Amino acid sequence: MRATDLLPVLGRGEVHARPDHVLGPRADFLERRDDDLEAPLRLAVGVGRRVGVAGHDRRGARNVDVRTDTHGPGVADARREGRFGGDELALHATSIARMEALRQVDDWPAEHVAVAVVDRTGTIASYGDAERAFRFASVTKLYTALAALVALEEGVVDLEDPAGPPGSTLRHLLAHASGLPFEEGSPIGRPGERRIYSNVGFEAAAAHIAAAADMPFADYARAAVFQPLGLGLELKGSPAGRDWALGGPIAEVAALGRELLAPTLVAPETLAEATTVQFPGLVGVLPGFGRQEPNDWGLGIELRDAKSPHWTGSRNSPRTFGHFGASGTFLWIDPEAEIALACLTDLDFAEWAAEAWPRLADAVLAEARG
Repeated sequence: MRATDLLPVLGRGEVHARPDHVLGPRADFLERRDDDLEAPLRLAVGVGRRVGVAGHDRRGARNVDVRTDTHGPGVADARREGRFGGDELALHATSIARMEALRQVDDWPAEHVAVAVVDRTGTIASYGDAERAFRFASVTKLYTALAALVALEEGVVDLEDPAGPPGSTLRHLLAHASGLPFEEGSPIGRPGERRIYSNVGFEAAAAHIAAAADMPFADYARAAVFQPLGLGLELKGSPAGRDWALGGPIAEVAALGRELLAPTLVAPETLAEATTVQFPGLVGVLPGFGRQEPNDWGLGIELRDAKSPHWTGSRNSPRTFGHFGASGTFLWIDPEAEIALACLTDLDFAEWAAEAWPRLADAVLAEARG
């Protein structure tokens, strides 16, 4: 399969997708026997059932009105805060072009920081080193997860495809439930038994998609995600985000935040499944924050739910989802607050981040809500 073979769909404004166009009836979508945690939540998508999904032709780059240009005065140490065009939702009736909460990053030990607040219209406030390229680390997994969702809607793969170790499926791999370890090695658990955060499992998921699409995963991600969102990104390594596999300025992460608030590349119902707990009840370790009971995860996306401690704030709703990276980066999306917060730094995650990130989240949410 070539990039040009990715199925075109009707343009935005030409069709209003209904849930049953993409995913089938809701009863089928969430069907599972109550006594069987291993029975999959099947995402019922396939080429034969797929119609326009509020997405676009994925064969080329296009402008989806993601505002990435900054405006505003310079401030000390070359950090800048910006205001982006567009009308805010009711949550932002008062202009927050100068969101004071973002200035907390001046007190962080990182030498370089960039942060941005996003709503459904785009980036509404930013502060820091807007032009600097940062290493995304595991925030990369959110781009990989979105590419996987596109592949599901295109019918390239199915969540129940066997993938990874014996007994594992693509769903297990994306949900860190395959039993594979953090890094290379033999499985350390049975599929669906524990939540074991696994880079190698995520890489296996991407490899499965690449094989099914008959193209390198980096090319698939470019055609399915980067170009449609108008991003200047290129995956140069692990889809799990090892080393400098993916990196760029804060605008590239802010654009992803907007997409995950108001999806254009996949149907809202598909994103809803991706942010629904996969294999509920699994216990596991959230890196940097210890054992969580349960350690809820979606399809490549970490779910806040009732986790404690956590890298988001106490004001974040339980529906908050996202990911953070070892390079001192994160992106969370709070559907109830209808905003996302993106953060890139050049200081690796450590105790400083576990303390500073929740404090920043709470201040941003408090100021956004007025």
